[in-house]
Amino acid sequence: DVRLQFTANTGAPGGQVAELQISGTPAPNPDLTVSGLTSSPASPVETDAVTLSATVRNAGSAASAATSVAFYAGDDKVGTASVGALAAGATATVSANIGARDAGTYRLEARVDEQNAVPEQNEGNNTTTGTLTVRPVDTADLIASPVSWTPGNPAAGDTVTFSVAIRNQGTVASAGGSHGITLTVLNDAGTAVRTLTGAASGAIAAGATTAPVSLGTWTAANGKYTVRAVLADDANELPVKRANNTSTLPLFIGRGASMPYDTYEAEDAAVGGGATRVGPSRDVGTIAGEASGRRAVTLGQTGAYVEFTTRAPTNSLVTRFSIPDAPGGGGIDSTLNVYVDGGFLKAVSLTSRYAWLYGAESSPNNNPGSGPPRHIYDEANLLLGTTVPAGSRIRLQKDAANTSTYAIDFVDFEQVTQAGNPDPAKYAIPAGFGHQDVQNALDKARMDASLTGVYLPAGDYQTTGKFQVYGKAIKVVGAGPWFTRFRAPSGQQNTDIGFRADATANGSTFAGFAYFGNYVERIDGPGKVFDLTNVANLTIENVWIEHQVCMLWGTNTDNLTIRNARIRNVFADGLNLTNGSTGNRVTDVETRSTGDDSFALFSATDHNSGEQTGNVFENLTSLLTWRAAGLAVYGGYDNTFRNIYIADTLVYSGVTISSLDFGYPMHGFGASPPTRFENISLVRAGGHFWGQQTFPALWVFSSSKVFQGIRVSDLDIVDPTYSGIMFQTGYQNPTTPLNPIRDTVFTNVSISGARKSGDAFDAKSGFGIWVNELPEPGQGPAVGSATINGLRLVNNHTDIRNTTSTFTLNVN
Repeated sequence: DVRLQFTANTGAPGGQVAELQISGTPAPNPDLTVSGLTSSPASPVETDAVTLSATVRNAGSAASAATSVAFYAGDDKVGTASVGALAAGATATVSANIGARDAGTYRLEARVDEQNAVPEQNEGNNTTTGTLTVRPVDTADLIASPVSWTPGNPAAGDTVTFSVAIRNQGTVASAGGSHGITLTVLNDAGTAVRTLTGAASGAIAAGATTAPVSLGTWTAANGKYTVRAVLADDANELPVKRANNTSTLPLFIGRGASMPYDTYEAEDAAVGGGATRVGPSRDVGTIAGEASGRRAVTLGQTGAYVEFTTRAPTNSLVTRFSIPDAPGGGGIDSTLNVYVDGGFLKAVSLTSRYAWLYGAESSPNNNPGSGPPRHIYDEANLLLGTTVPAGSRIRLQKDAANTSTYAIDFVDFEQVTQAGNPDPAKYAIPAGFGHQDVQNALDKARMDASLTGVYLPAGDYQTTGKFQVYGKAIKVVGAGPWFTRFRAPSGQQNTDIGFRADATANGSTFAGFAYFGNYVERIDGPGKVFDLTNVANLTIENVWIEHQVCMLWGTNTDNLTIRNARIRNVFADGLNLTNGSTGNRVTDVETRSTGDDSFALFSATDHNSGEQTGNVFENLTSLLTWRAAGLAVYGGYDNTFRNIYIADTLVYSGVTISSLDFGYPMHGFGASPPTRFENISLVRAGGHFWGQQTFPALWVFSSSKVFQGIRVSDLDIVDPTYSGIMFQTGYQNPTTPLNPIRDTVFTNVSISGARKSGDAFDAKSGFGIWVNELPEPGQGPAVGSATINGLRLVNNHTDIRNTTSTFTLNVN
């Protein structure tokens, strides 16, 4: 033992010491080391039982007591072996049978005395590592892929049609004959509510996928379901490969936006000609890491293709794609050929002008020299010119004329029709397709008391600025977003186009058109299609917004209805309501690839001091947000967010609930009525931002304003990137917390698949629930309390981590 005693002191009132160095000879102690980690057989196949061995040596100066060695493959402990007492200098080789392993390469680790039961001279040399590669066995390997249904996001009462294709991902062909399929829809209690059967016939070659087999229908009802597909065992499929003959997918009825198109993932489609499936990955700036589901298909050589079988008739196509940037930035143009049932139809035009940003996640730009890439995908759309029946094959193929390399994330198919003039006697029509033509028609409708509004026939409208709507309530109606399209000048970039309405136009409607901007990076201020201040009772519906900064920014807007909209590839928020906005309803809106929060409610008071209350955000989908959250709520009270589906946020939380004011005057959260989050799915959400900070699927952050009155119910978190729910508190300085988390209650929460990330942030990952204890810039250990009633935790590395003394988590 060492004793340090102060007998006198000058200056400060108490004894202080900054460093203490102890010299001398260490007392005799053991020192366990481990080395020589090997496997037997050295090059196993999947059917071989594997034995791991390691040699333990006592390199110390005293005998060691008995202990053990733990063997790991990746994050999983796969075996242990006992180590007897060892004299100083003695060694022992120990082994553990870890059974058969799936094909792949594993990082091995052996840890001696993992529990630190033996006092040692050096506790830092107790680990050794190695690698194990398991080769595939020669066998057929059948999986159900894809398991599909249409409509893709059904509502209650919809007739849902299910289909299954069978992929042979093995190394030999399957047997011939019939391959049975059983699909079961199970409710939340595990009870089967619908069972459907079918079969595919004939041998399935290695790497091949059958045509989808239509199995039948089910009438959807609200709730959480599991779709289970079971394939019959195949005679050419070894038992080791039959476990994946059964697969499950979640199906949430009543969550997310109900949109008029079906989405087909490329990785689930048929591929050929050298096309390659890539992923999964969570690495930003990579083809797989920025794709939906974190998987995609690459077309890198002539003849490579990805082919989709339609589940419903379609006459249009949207594809999310990535092609390279120009060497100095600015993008390139290319084409990709579209085939139907083996015959060439037409080419779809692609550009990377609006993709490829570089540098830190907080403020990337177009200069490749600024740092690593991100935001590498964009979308293209095409009217096919004909109706393609259900059951047809639509192929995207790289031919000799298609000179780029391509990655395909997914496609949408939709049957679209033009909407006519609601009443030719009451709607003005622009004389042409220029900006002034439309403004003249708006002015005519305003000044003519007999006119209801403006009808915009199908066509591309060239617009150079904001249309001014004022004087009276009017209806601005197009032929539909596939047909009536506003386009920013092609020879420019970052042009501020859209609509500006004032309070004299309260009650107006904007519907049935699309806006395609020319923004290539974020510019705060301009770029909002609907830039609204102090207006009320507007309706915005059936609009499509792309390559803008935002779709809508509402400052003190009341009783707006925003519905049936698609927001894609914008550089900031999808829509944001702020400064006393009350009574608004946002429903059936899908965002893809927004550059800030997809849906935001920010109770700032810099332009209006009123409370932000009575807003309802419901039936919303947020996909692939590349900067910030799918849904972010900052303050207010009596606001409701329900029936929401958020997936694949790349760098931030799926949902942010925060009282951070960002330096603006702002209301915190009110106590009553509370702010409610209901019936929400968060899938593959979370990421890292602000340098070294990791974000969960759902982030609860008390900061500069009051944090209270939060109610979260029926929350399902699946496969988060780092953690499921994280509680965190902002700090005024390293020792002074701001407002605590209080009056926060969760009910009926499920968190599954929070695993160790294996990246640079591994130590901050794998938590189902994390009460963050770390001091980080502007933040520190969580302070306050929360209650969870009804918690289900499955397949998480660590279900709950709370090492703080400042936060109480009550789980009932």
